[in-house]
Amino acid sequence: MFRFLLYAGAGAVGTAVHYTALLALSTRFAQAPSPTELAAASTAGALLGAITNYALNRNGTFALGRGAAVPHARALPRFVLVVCIGLAVNAITVATLTAARLPLIATQLCATALVLGCGYLLNRHWTFAWRSP
Repeated sequence: MFRFLLYAGAGAVGTAVHYTALLALSTRFAQAPSPTELAAASTAGALLGAITNYALNRNGTFALGRGAAVPHARALPRFVLVVCIGLAVNAITVATLTAARLPLIATQLCATALVLGCGYLLNRHWTFAWRSP
C-alpha cells in the first residue's frame, strides 16, 4: 500500500508540473491564445509531467524494489507504452460511461481510478520490475 501511495503522489507531482507548464505557456500571450496554442501548451506540459513521473517512479516509488537498477533502455519504452495504454483506458472509459449518460465528473473520476490502478500494476510488475541477470 505504501508503494501505491508513493505512485499516486508521483502522479500528483507530475500533474502539478503539467498544469504549471500549461498555465505558464498559455498566459505568456498578450491576447487570448488560440486553441492550437493551448493544445501545444498542454502537450508540452503533459510531456514535462510524464518525464517527472518517470523520474519519480524510477528513482523513488520503484527504487525500493530496485527499479532504479532497470536500464533506461528497457524501462523508458515500457513506461511510454503504459502511458499510451492509460490514455486508451481513459478515452474508452469516458466514451462508454458518458454514452450511458453518467455525469462527466463521475465518469472522469472512474477513468482516473482505472488508469491509476492499471498504471501502477503495469509499472510495478513490468516497467520497473527488477530481475537478476
